[in-house]
Amino acid sequence: MQQYQQLIETVLAEGSWQDNRTGIRTLSVPGAMMRFDLAKGFPAVTTKKLAFKSVVGELCAFLRASRSAADFRALGCKVWDQNANENRQWLDNPFRAGTDDLGPVYGVQWREWPAYKVLDAGATAQIDAARANGFSIVAPLHEDGVERVLLYKAVDQLRECLDTIVNNPGSRRILFHGWNPAVLDEVALPACHLLYQFLPNATTKEISLCLYVRSNDIGLGTPFNIAEAAALLALVGRLTGYTPRWFSYFVGDAHIYENHLDMVREQLTREPCPLPRLVIAERVPAFAETGRYEPEWLEKIEPSDFSLEGYQHHPPLTAPMAV
Repeated sequence: MQQYQQLIETVLAEGSWQDNRTGIRTLSVPGAMMRFDLAKGFPAVTTKKLAFKSVVGELCAFLRASRSAADFRALGCKVWDQNANENRQWLDNPFRAGTDDLGPVYGVQWREWPAYKVLDAGATAQIDAARANGFSIVAPLHEDGVERVLLYKAVDQLRECLDTIVNNPGSRRILFHGWNPAVLDEVALPACHLLYQFLPNATTKEISLCLYVRSNDIGLGTPFNIAEAAALLALVGRLTGYTPRWFSYFVGDAHIYENHLDMVREQLTREPCPLPRLVIAERVPAFAETGRYEPEWLEKIEPSDFSLEGYQHHPPLTAPMAV
């Protein structure tokens, strides 16, 4: 994880002070990138202990399209508690449905993206094509004297990615994202890690991932997000018959909170340890071995199905999360 250490050094050396919604200043730089060769190991931070159980707990909650902090807690992840129940802006939001509600956050967009079409009522061919693609007519509409129909379906973006990896691996359109402008006012926190693109190589049977993060808390968020995305890539590879290879991580606003400076400076005094290996439980089917495509394991996966082998790390470091 030398690249992570170098990113900390860059932000400390080149960052400028900025104010933000949390009230805690950040040292920020625009634009950052890291690229990990997963053949050399799993990119878990080693200059402090990674909260790996929380990482895979959050991933499993996302895969189940959870929108309640209670679901995340049940899976071993408590990082959403404050956003659900202590963020004044969210507490005052009329879309909040009560204690622990988060709104349609990450996983809802990943697995149940709300898609709509408005078509002329007489456009029979278009309506038939939309219905054949899974849309249902919701209601008639009257707009400017024109009769129209409203159609809807929930799009499982991640499942469509897996289907395409298996059936059309040469596609350069295998991606999903969580930035839905229509629901930004309905969520406790708009997506930070928001655009994922899978890049399978049918010749080498390797699969890579590019992830774009609009805003990243380098002290707490970056190690968490890197590990989570690498675990997701490993799971997708297992279910589609590919070996994870390159993971590229792009950040828009890379920042360190003022009250995290002591933590990251301590990390810079520590020598990174060798990378561990990610192990997925044998009960999770491997397409490359069975020849059976079983994407339903996206929902069936449990946090206990992931483990790190040979994980060496320095003592834990803690800092408050800015909400």
